[in-house]
Amino acid sequence: MHSDPIADLFTRIRNALMAGHKQVSLPSSKLKVAITDLLQREGYIEGFAVSEGPKPELTIDLKYYGQRRERRPVITHIQRVSSPGRRVYAGKGNIPWVLSGMGIAIMSTPKGVMTGEEARRSGMGGEVIGYVW
Repeated sequence: MHSDPIADLFTRIRNALMAGHKQVSLPSSKLKVAITDLLQREGYIEGFAVSEGPKPELTIDLKYYGQRRERRPVITHIQRVSSPGRRVYAGKGNIPWVLSGMGIAIMSTPKGVMTGEEARRSGMGGEVIGYVW
């Protein structure tokens, strides 16, 4: 039992990228699938798949650029902002900019999980889940 499954997702992605793995697998949930879908839409990962069964598993295909020895991960930094012990919320006027727009803020809003830019355009705030660049 993990007390913070989103931090576990980010840590597994970070560790797999540092080790140079092509895929990473972890237990699935609706929120993890929504975050992974957002990362795919924004171009940070190749894709993902959810296995069916009593304990569904989320498999994420990681994305790299460059050839062989110069191969670098697309995600250079992934960080959890809000945690179960300290929730971080941002109103529609305080949505954070990540690296002056070069990165994304992952937000949980009343209309679902979206980037900070999408939340800013739709005029709603929410919980800041994490930052990716």
